[in-house]
Amino acid sequence: MRMKIRKGDTVEVISGRLEDKGKRGEVITVLMKQNRNRVVVQGVSIRTKHQRQVQTQAGRNINPGRIQFEGPIDISNVMLVCPKCSEAARVGIQRDEAGAHRVCKNCGQLID
Repeated sequence: MRMKIRKGDTVEVISGRLEDKGKRGEVITVLMKQNRNRVVVQGVSIRTKHQRQVQTQAGRNINPGRIQFEGPIDISNVMLVCPKCSEAARVGIQRDEAGAHRVCKNCGQLID
């Protein structure tokens, strides 16, 4: 199954946690099989992991402390931002001889 949101797209969070709603960011990764249609968006859903000091096999140490990273959110909670009209829009598929292309439902322009 092809996703309508791909890596590198700018998306807007439309639902979820209150502090993340309305934020825009770039899609870092799309997790299809591992986490059932989730995306990782830059600057959204910031998580904190407490890391203890660990010695690797090469003899180096990983520094302890709190590590902040972006957690995955469901793909249904984000909406693609059209690069032409710069609004959050639904995405349609238009097929022709060259193949399938994504289309903005607001302005009708090709996204790819």
